[in-house]
Amino acid sequence: MTTIEISLPDGLAKEANEAGLLTSEAIEKLVREAIRRRALGELKEAMERMAAVDGPVMTPEEIEEEIQAARTERRAREAGAAGT
Repeated sequence: MTTIEISLPDGLAKEANEAGLLTSEAIEKLVREAIRRRALGELKEAMERMAAVDGPVMTPEEIEEEIQAARTERRAREAGAAGT
């Protein structure tokens, strides 16, 4: 378990404490929700970038070929790194 210390303006700290937001459980929930929102935002941005790419739509077979090629390349890189 990691312990962190944060600094908040007095008024905000008082409000947060009165709302029950300064407990370990509440802060954990807030952090998890923020991480989830950030990941969702990044996913939406990636989807928007993908939708903006011009060109033909790939077939499921072409996508599978690209995935297999990337996996093969990654395995070769990892094998090379392990051998050094």
